[in-house]
Amino acid sequence: MDLHLTSDVAAFQAVLARLSPSDWAHVDAAMEPAAAKAAEAAPHWDFEMPARAVDAVLGASASDAVRRGLIASWALRLPDRVATLALPPEVLSLYPYWIEQLAAFLTQAEGDYDFDHWAKDVRFSLALSVPAAKSQVIDLSSPVGPGQIIKHVRDGWGFGPLFRYLKAGAKREPWLEVHTESRWLRGFNEEGWNDAWATAAEICRTRPELAGMIGSSWFYDPPLTEISPRLAHLRLNPLKGGAFMVHQGPGEIHTQRAATASASRKALIDSGEYTARSWLMVWPRKELIAWADRRKAVALV
Repeated sequence: MDLHLTSDVAAFQAVLARLSPSDWAHVDAAMEPAAAKAAEAAPHWDFEMPARAVDAVLGASASDAVRRGLIASWALRLPDRVATLALPPEVLSLYPYWIEQLAAFLTQAEGDYDFDHWAKDVRFSLALSVPAAKSQVIDLSSPVGPGQIIKHVRDGWGFGPLFRYLKAGAKREPWLEVHTESRWLRGFNEEGWNDAWATAAEICRTRPELAGMIGSSWFYDPPLTEISPRLAHLRLNPLKGGAFMVHQGPGEIHTQRAATASASRKALIDSGEYTARSWLMVWPRKELIAWADRRKAVALV
């Protein structure tokens, strides 16, 4: 991948050219210290921590133009960051698509910088998250502490995940974590998700220190198999491949997200017939790699 030979360079440079002299000075001064603080925060369980660390460096007076300029400046240096990571070809082949999307987003952006987008762009432009498929990214370092597993058992959801967690190496760290990119949903389908999980398997294959992959979302909720059958693959495919699920509980953000894309699901939520709950999907490395190998074998038949 050579970003410097693509037209996206001009797009990122144009974003920087729109900055006022004072905003450019702000970006230039924050570029290195903000990147360092983001990297320090990246292993935290909270996906948004790197973005919050960058905001602390920028200060309360920073405008969204400064934030976009900072992302553009980091994007111009992304190839050098990626080159140090020894990523598998399955990841590298996705970078042209993702860089093109980011360049278009920054070029067309107006108004407020949505915080979820900002958090994702900080991680992506600093190579703290890498492409997994057309609609998913993967964090390269996430924790899975025993607290969630113990809460699952204590709240009466069963002992199965505890045994699986112990078998997977208990407190072994780190894990990969998958996230959906809501701006680019062309790959939010069964094949796209299978591609994302297969990419995670290839990263695990090249990094023996990784414990496996996780994902946290309302769409792993068991009742959705009946309520929204088209989403059933999100839970069932990992389970069939050797993953296990840990109950995390209901919450306003899960209710909002579960109700957004489906009128029938929203009606069930509004009537009290369904409560959206988040689950942690945990896919240990051995089982994940074995699933990916079986998928490859089927594709060759």
